Amino acid sequence: MRRILPLFAVLALLFLPLSSFATASTRRHHARATARVQESPRARRHLASLQSSHRVVAAGRRHGRAVAVASTTRLVRGRNGRMRRVAVRRHVYGERFTADSFTNENVGQNDITTGEDPVVRQAAIDALGNMYGTVVAINPDNGRILAMVNQKLALSSGAEPCSTIKVSVALAALSEGIITKDTPVNLGGHYSLDLTTALAKSVNPYFEVLGRRLGFERVRHYANQFGLGELAGYNIPNEQLGVYPSQPLPDSKGGVGRMCSFGEGVSMTPLQLGALVSAIANGGTLYYLQHPTTAQAIATYQPRIKRTLNIKNLIPEIEPGMAGAVGWGTARSLRASFNQFPVMGKTGTCSNDGTRFGWFASFADTQQYGRIVTVIFLEGGRATFGPKAAELTGLFYKNMWDHSYFASREATVALPGNSSR
Repeated sequence: MRRILPLFAVLALLFLPLSSFATASTRRHHARATARVQESPRARRHLASLQSSHRVVAAGRRHGRAVAVASTTRLVRGRNGRMRRVAVRRHVYGERFTADSFTNENVGQNDITTGEDPVVRQAAIDALGNMYGTVVAINPDNGRILAMVNQKLALSSGAEPCSTIKVSVALAALSEGIITKDTPVNLGGHYSLDLTTALAKSVNPYFEVLGRRLGFERVRHYANQFGLGELAGYNIPNEQLGVYPSQPLPDSKGGVGRMCSFGEGVSMTPLQLGALVSAIANGGTLYYLQHPTTAQAIATYQPRIKRTLNIKNLIPEIEPGMAGAVGWGTARSLRASFNQFPVMGKTGTCSNDGTRFGWFASFADTQQYGRIVTVIFLEGGRATFGPKAAELTGLFYKNMWDHSYFASREATVALPGNSSR
């Protein structure tokens, strides 16, 4: 009898519906997928071969790079077992910049300023100082541009977004359910990271993993939904269009992973970035940005909605990383100048052909005074980088605070052009 019972058990298992196994397997797979994101060993080796935290420079391409030979010595053990000192020569590649981070000109002298808030504009000019760049300040509740310093640069065809592209990629991965802010993403070996730390510290391999998991088509779909590759403004003269490519980078240059960590191959404008951050600040409404320049346009100003993004439930997932960037991450230099209220943002630094770009996009979380979005984009040489743009943003907010800009709006809880509050 003891031998017959196991036989019946085996036969019962054989005749169970296959769907039972499939359902159980699917549940286990779903649980693993939502609990942890991990790449295959082959993908991790490919990631390592591309030196994921640095740009890929194609063989023979040395634009903006200087080559030096460094000689050192080290001890090695010979065949006879004795130690001897040998010379070691290695090539050191140091980036050489041809662009200048500073200017003696008034970069905003040809701007059209009718309709701009004079306090916001002066605060932006003072914060920028003699650095070459642009400052765009936006009311996220209606898309009105409060100030745009150096409009020629702000309305240009843009530049590589550098690490600010990580905001779009993070929202895409959250939208697809690939991660939450607490999901450990394996970056090789026993090293895993969550979204909050990856955003705050701007960890490139993390977003390369997300990019490959999403695939180019989904990455591009969400980037277009968030406004990349289309005009951000409504009837703003001279606004040029950035570029989001229709094909991914080749694998030899890092593929979709590199596009999602550096934004390589993408051209983004300060207005496009400002519109996206405004949507995060206001809960998901992507407004057309408007820059009224006549008395009639100011008097009849009406917000224009481009579309509503399905990100309201995702914003609490991304905000801790943007707050962490300012509190203890790549944008902590902002706090050296200003700490009167919370600021959330994302830095970006990269270079191309001897020119370095520095981005910082942020919004002030001032429930008491209303919200304001600021994008500072710098273009120049070695002195230009994302943390510097964050430092200037701190000066910008401090300038407005010192001129009682926020205190004067405490009673109405409204910023200029805000007809909804």
